[in-house]
Amino acid sequence: MSATNEFKITQLVDNGQTIQLTLIENVSTEPISQKQMIIENVSKKLDSETKEQVMPLLEAILQAQPTVKIKTYQQTQISISMPRSRFDSMGRPQVGSTIEINLRKI
Repeated sequence: MSATNEFKITQLVDNGQTIQLTLIENVSTEPISQKQMIIENVSKKLDSETKEQVMPLLEAILQAQPTVKIKTYQQTQISISMPRSRFDSMGRPQVGSTIEINLRKI
């Protein structure tokens, strides 16, 4: 399995000869309402006839509920320590910079 991902530098610690980077996956997430998730999940479980009967009732019940926005993706976080020479050869990225990391099982 191979995945190339962009990571944003959130913390940089310079220990002289060693650089420590803390990275978080550079993914923009869209909020989704809890109501929408419930409707989608119930819709997947029902056959079409039952869905026609239940969905109007479910939508009416959920209409009275407050809308709670939730994030739908948990981001990956990575910490890396590297020699200063390697950090310099990468172009000395700073906090907020985006770097690409190739992850794959070998």
